Amino acid sequence: MGPQYRTGLGWDVHRIVSGRPMILGGVHVECDFGLEGHSDADIVAHAITDAILGAACLGDIGMHFPDTDAQWKGADSLKLLAHAVLLAREAGYDVVNIDTTVILERPKLKDYRLRIRESLAACIGIALDCVSVKFKTAERVGPVGEGRSAEAQAIALLIRR
Repeated sequence: MGPQYRTGLGWDVHRIVSGRPMILGGVHVECDFGLEGHSDADIVAHAITDAILGAACLGDIGMHFPDTDAQWKGADSLKLLAHAVLLAREAGYDVVNIDTTVILERPKLKDYRLRIRESLAACIGIALDCVSVKFKTAERVGPVGEGRSAEAQAIALLIRR
């Protein structure tokens, strides 16, 4: 049998609130607001975590890191992502590449792209050229477009060792 590839899709959304930091892909984004959540509310890390868990058929982020568990209060979401990578490896899979899209009206994120990619590549243990990060707005449509929330989508490709 040849290599077995698997894809997983992840998505996350959090409300925008004042008084919290904006963390995306483990990088602090200078902003006058942040995202509400039980952990650090890193939508990028959460979406990628779900994509990896999904590709390996290991459930979802809420199953492994429930927001009802006090140990995850304020948690660094890169630790959740690293654990998902470990679980996938224990199941016999390696991450090949990640593609993620952040949907947020403001701030403009283009100057953060490289730092986010570097942070994610280091956390996942893959080459920088295997991590894609894109930024979109919602064109002022819906909760994201109205500046009430932010979303991230991700797809992960895994290969069985």
